[in-house]
Amino acid sequence: MTATRWLAEYAWLPAHAAPTPDVLIETVNGRITGVTPLTPGGDPDAGVDVLADAVRLPGLTLPGLADAHSHAFHRALRGRTHGGRGDFWSWRDQMYAVTGRLDPDTYLALARAVYAEMALAGITCVGEFHYLHHGPGGTPYADPNAMGAALVEAAAQAGIRLTLLDTCYLTAGVDGAPLVGPQERFGDGDAQRWAERAAAFTTDRERARVGAAVHSVRAVPADQLATVADWARRRDAPLHVHLSEQPAENDACRAVYGLTPTGLLAEHGVLGPATTAVHATHPTSADVTLLGESRTGVCLCPTTERDLADGLGPARRMADAGIPLSLGSDSHAVIDPFEEARAMELDERLRTRRRGHFAPAELLTAATEAGHAALGWTDAGRLAVGDRADLVTVRLDSVRTAGVVPAGVWFAAGAADVTQVVVDGRVLVRDGRHVRVDVPRELATAIAEVTGAQ
Repeated sequence: MTATRWLAEYAWLPAHAAPTPDVLIETVNGRITGVTPLTPGGDPDAGVDVLADAVRLPGLTLPGLADAHSHAFHRALRGRTHGGRGDFWSWRDQMYAVTGRLDPDTYLALARAVYAEMALAGITCVGEFHYLHHGPGGTPYADPNAMGAALVEAAAQAGIRLTLLDTCYLTAGVDGAPLVGPQERFGDGDAQRWAERAAAFTTDRERARVGAAVHSVRAVPADQLATVADWARRRDAPLHVHLSEQPAENDACRAVYGLTPTGLLAEHGVLGPATTAVHATHPTSADVTLLGESRTGVCLCPTTERDLADGLGPARRMADAGIPLSLGSDSHAVIDPFEEARAMELDERLRTRRRGHFAPAELLTAATEAGHAALGWTDAGRLAVGDRADLVTVRLDSVRTAGVVPAGVWFAAGAADVTQVVVDGRVLVRDGRHVRVDVPRELATAIAEVTGAQ
């Protein structure tokens, strides 16, 4: 039995509007067994004599953060796509070029480094929206799930949990155009063959799980949406889908089906409490109502939506409609969950020209509990008895956080302020360094391999 006692200078406990000082967190075999505030009256010396064996956590300790939407190989594009004007569609062409150099070995190396970078930022679980399934020209590997297996192994080596969102990707547009060029690696032919391949892949559910994804209404014809949704439903697995990321997607869907993408998904049984729509940047008012009434979640990816000039989604209006909001880093323009979280509030300020849309505790929920739930891990994302012992400690004495009240970390801290990360009771990051991976070196080597850089 592995038991540890941690003494957090401050800890953010469930249903609290602000952090609590001096909290003893007890863990056994990767689970939280006790959470005890020691100084309700504010005496920092209370209980010191009986805490000689406790590991001190100076700063603010949060639950593990969740990245609910990742494309690991996009990390190779960071800083390489800003040489001129363009939009999502021109960026996509550059993204496709990277896929040509990826195979199970190079993808494992790149994803391991990316997931380790996530750990340094306080992320303890990631949802990988995985559609790069096959070899060049769409030829399956000897193991048809070799690329997915590489991602699972990468997360295990980096030390974080993974939900592999195996993605159905069949067509190049809403009009049913066939996949061509790099896109051929994404396709399985039809949804039934996708389902058969996805069903053949199993994982150790303690560390990694398999969910499903509809890439978008551009990539899965309407008559095959239900096959993917039914596959996820039968397995009680999460289901994710890119939704209304650009106005062009909405226009094309209306032209072919006479419905918005949200309306089309609703008509074919894709929406529901186990479903997360990614982006939802350009929903209509009727779309927001459909998402809210079905309890479909939305994963916002503000730094990617900003980087690709997608626009600003109506986050507060969606939350008020009953839509659970989570956060993802998507293309990894940056990997910084604090930046994603504060963008929920700051982007609303830009959109509405008013302040005060999300309280800090709401940003915490989006970055932790809601993200884990969207990925199927309902026993994570809270500092609560019975939950997984994921502890993320943020320093309060850096040049960014000095003098900031603990609740203000969402508007002041960044990934560089994370000092310690514990995943399932095991220390993964200590003093700001990953205990297993030389992250900068491995990122540089892996990215050079898949971009051809010297």
